[in-house]
Amino acid sequence: MAKKGNRIQVILECTEHKESGQPGTSRYITTKNKKNTPDRVEIKKFNPILKRMTVHKEIK
Repeated sequence: MAKKGNRIQVILECTEHKESGQPGTSRYITTKNKKNTPDRVEIKKFNPILKRMTVHKEIK
């Protein structure tokens, strides 16, 4: 059975990785409540390629 409710799955992608010129991407999968947070999410997460905390934004 599928889950019911307002919770949806979103993908977070690093914003600083594109400008660095290094190969690969840093992406995380998480969930959010679309009723409480209809805007796109921005969270600081660890980027293993750059080896530091960076801002990850929600992508479609």
